[in-house]
Amino acid sequence: METGFEVHIACSFDEAVERVTQALKAEGFGVLTRIDVHKTLKEKLGEDFRPYVILGACNPPLAHKALCTDPVVGLMLPCNVTVEADPAGGCLARIANPEAMLLMGQLGENSALQEVARQARRKLENVAEALLQAEAGASG
Repeated sequence: METGFEVHIACSFDEAVERVTQALKAEGFGVLTRIDVHKTLKEKLGEDFRPYVILGACNPPLAHKALCTDPVVGLMLPCNVTVEADPAGGCLARIANPEAMLLMGQLGENSALQEVARQARRKLENVAEALLQAEAGASG
């Protein structure tokens, strides 16, 4: 099973983050956290790293359903989405596959959680597809 989905976006880093955020919003996800990896590594280690953020995305109805099924699933929340500058040009967005994350833990046998993860995966696949379609429209 794939651990996530990857989409190349031909635009600036800030625009890519905005596009990803809007595509998540269209599928009912809010961004709860934004970790600026570039800034953190510079401040903490003095290291230069390409522009890179980790967005913690949450779909409240799905998160609620999952947490009511088994509160341990909170260790796997929120859904992580990364956006990074691609050294070859443009940006890469990577979206974690919730089903794969569930299987990595001890919760993979819980059929109710599997269904929530499937629903989340479908929505996140829609996010990736929306980004691909926008990219095709921009280059076509």
